[in-house]
Amino acid sequence: MADNRTFTMIKPDAVENGHIGGILDQITASGFRIVAMKLTHMTKRDAETFYAVHNERPFFGELVEFMTRGPIVAAILEKDNAVEDFRTLIGATNPEDAAEGTIRKKYATSIGENAVHGSDSDENAQIEGAFHFAGREMF
Repeated sequence: MADNRTFTMIKPDAVENGHIGGILDQITASGFRIVAMKLTHMTKRDAETFYAVHNERPFFGELVEFMTRGPIVAAILEKDNAVEDFRTLIGATNPEDAAEGTIRKKYATSIGENAVHGSDSDENAQIEGAFHFAGREMF
């Protein structure tokens, strides 16, 4: 089952700009099933923990500040080949480099404010999903 699930967040910029519905429509139209979802607000500690892998990078402080400035939509998605297919759907981190039709091409405004997060591996999808959801919250 692990290779059939991935984790995503609709980031504060996309929430602020009213893109939740459009992004969710694109996700479900691409064959993903939402098995867990919630609107939540990450605390500074949440963001520092979630992005700890980046804590030595120069952008870490800005990333934490950005991710805590407003609510996010956290979701676990299910589909065969979920991680790879979702990474293709969201597009390149830089929306200028993202393929036409991808979520980031449509909704991101910059490398830093790139609308969505998508897990980069099956292992990270499990870790990230468990960070935001209890087992009883996944269906």
